[in-house]
Amino acid sequence: MMDNRFATALVIACVLSLISTIYMAASLGTDFWYEYHTLSPAENITEAGRSIWEEFVSEEADEKTYTDALFRCNGTVGLWRRCITVPKNSHWYSPPETDMTTNCISFSLSDQFMEKYIEPGNHNSGTDLNRTYLWRLQFLLPFVSLGLMCFGALIGLCACACRSLYPAIATGVLHFLAGLCTLGLVGCYVAGIELLHKKLPLPGDVRGEFGWSFCLACVSAPLQFMAAALFIWAARTNRKEFTLLKAYRVAYLEKRSGKIPFTTHPRNH
Repeated sequence: MMDNRFATALVIACVLSLISTIYMAASLGTDFWYEYHTLSPAENITEAGRSIWEEFVSEEADEKTYTDALFRCNGTVGLWRRCITVPKNSHWYSPPETDMTTNCISFSLSDQFMEKYIEPGNHNSGTDLNRTYLWRLQFLLPFVSLGLMCFGALIGLCACACRSLYPAIATGVLHFLAGLCTLGLVGCYVAGIELLHKKLPLPGDVRGEFGWSFCLACVSAPLQFMAAALFIWAARTNRKEFTLLKAYRVAYLEKRSGKIPFTTHPRNH
């Protein structure tokens, strides 16, 4: 038997969990974590600039090469891909055009675990451990977060099948851990971007800002915490009231059998 308060709390927690999962998945799969805006990207694709964006799509492009291209060509960066905006026809014999297209290159698995250097692009400058581990964590943490939430949902389904609310505590704990992972992801990404811009400062005509994919991850974390709080509260409070009700019933039966006086309070029994 479940009180309406607990049923309502569980429904709200499930909705919050679903929304946070959708936000996290959308954030993970899109490329607008950070955006660069230049004044005139079409004019930047000159003979010198064209070689830069051609190196951008190369598998051998290092961090400095593709970051310079992102600065010049209205680039966007996600957890999995980097994109630049270029004219559709950028041949030497073609006049400048305003018809633009977006080219994206995926980070390979080796790119995700590649060492970052103290001077980006200079392999002889030594390994920058802070940026290296921040980059790796921002790749791993969203998968851990989604995995914890899916495992929590599986426990919740098992609890429904068993008609017991108590396993919802485990669901709440897993959602809390998922929220910590999401919060850690956001922190790692912000720290990584700030450290990168200290190494490679933005040009004067370039403006950088966090995109809507990053905002989705920021919103997902508090939703996970709220869902966790509701799951844990509903499970613990319902179990406590069930224990008190059971104690009252035992006291009532013992009173009827004459073992204890009727005035005995079930909480003290």
